[in-house]
Amino acid sequence: MIVKVVKKAAVRVAVMENKLDRKKVILGLSGGVDSAAATILLQKQGYEVIGLFYNVLSSFCINCHKKMASSRKKAERTAEQLGIDLIYRDVSEKFDNIVIDNFCREYMTGRTPNPCIICNPEIKFSTLMDAADELGAYHIATGHYAGTYHDIKTDKWYIRMAENKAKDQSYMLYRLTQEQISRLLLPLEEYPDKEKTRQLAVSAGLDNAFDSDSQEICFIDNEDTYLEFLKRKGFAPEAGYFVDSGGNVLGRHNGICGYTIGQRKGLGITLGKPAFVTAIDAENNSVVLGENEDLFTRSVKSTGNILCKHIDRVKAKIRYAAKPSDAILTYNQDGSIRADFTEAQRAVTPGQSIVFYDGDLVVGGGFIDSI
Repeated sequence: MIVKVVKKAAVRVAVMENKLDRKKVILGLSGGVDSAAATILLQKQGYEVIGLFYNVLSSFCINCHKKMASSRKKAERTAEQLGIDLIYRDVSEKFDNIVIDNFCREYMTGRTPNPCIICNPEIKFSTLMDAADELGAYHIATGHYAGTYHDIKTDKWYIRMAENKAKDQSYMLYRLTQEQISRLLLPLEEYPDKEKTRQLAVSAGLDNAFDSDSQEICFIDNEDTYLEFLKRKGFAPEAGYFVDSGGNVLGRHNGICGYTIGQRKGLGITLGKPAFVTAIDAENNSVVLGENEDLFTRSVKSTGNILCKHIDRVKAKIRYAAKPSDAILTYNQDGSIRADFTEAQRAVTPGQSIVFYDGDLVVGGGFIDSI
């Protein structure tokens, strides 16, 4: 163990002394079109690119393993067509302990987590960094639609929004460390739309040029439910009651982890009028139903915050697909932050992330705790 620590520390020193190859890149290659297009762009810029494929799935899910095997085969084919080496890293145990465990525990407490937010800094980019150190590469890269920015005066690194705002993924990268961002290349930052990305893949003769984007959570099978998944992982969701804002019982639910704030469909209850999940009370194992108007709020509290820059007025997003909105931040002594929005936000969801922007730069964010 001591040898490993010393070796890793020595590698970090080498990075500081610029001894790693700055024209060598380790890129997360999923087998999809975005990471393939990122590879092509880096090659055109004169970089030597080595692809890295992650196995993030453990043995409890046979169908997930089939999906992972299929993805690996696609990545191998893509690497072959691109003419690059592909390395493989099995991070399934770490992924299980960090990402999936957090996912399960959050849902059991009535929160709605975003597993990619946890996975990116803790698994994906951490693995890229380790592989880069091992293989003597200075840079890491992915096919995310975002960019980076270095403020020379403060020596701070920032994630920056992509030119293509419809595809921008800066929200998903807000928890990356300074070291990860400082070595990160994001070639798709200025690509105007997905069709241009596909055209790049077509021009390179890639098989995956017209593959559809992946939308599902990678570790839950398409035919599975969150409830069944949690049960297989050793968690036991209990049935409880739907209630209104006054605590009056409206019906029975199958477990709070099957619902999220703002949900209307799939409630399994008929009230004669539209009903929305407005709150989840884990302490009483109840799901609160109300009207659409009940879903709006102007104040959001976040915890587990990380900050690159301490400012009071920001644009903030309460979920990946949300529009950035004006907000004023109040920094509390316990480390929590209250964001007061100029415009009321709909369906603010505990467990999701609120991300703060100064212009197009990500300056921080945290996990939504309460509203």
